[in-house]
Amino acid sequence: VQLQASGGGLVQAGGSLRLSCAASGRTSGRYFMGWFRQAPGKEREFVATISAIGATYYADSVKGRFAISRDNAKNTVNLQMNSLKLEDTAVYYCAAGTTSTSYHDWGQGTQVTVSS
Repeated sequence: VQLQASGGGLVQAGGSLRLSCAASGRTSGRYFMGWFRQAPGKEREFVATISAIGATYYADSVKGRFAISRDNAKNTVNLQMNSLKLEDTAVYYCAAGTTSTSYHDWGQGTQVTVSS
């Protein structure tokens, strides 16, 4: 599966951004689609994931603020990010996987910068 992330940018704290990930490949609709992020000097961390049938899982740090969704007909997965905090600043990556914890294909990343 090839993945192309977009939608990053600069936003003030408390604002919102919507990330999108376009997936190519006939079987992409069968996979878990996840979002991860990596801040400067930190390890990459899980943000959210959604199963093929729409079950969602979130990191505690984003619960209630972020929402992941997918459109299998369009092969896209979105991450709506609200009430953004300075600590949300990172490069965000989308990924496709066979389980919620195993991802085999990664997009190129999109930068999200939250300013005060």
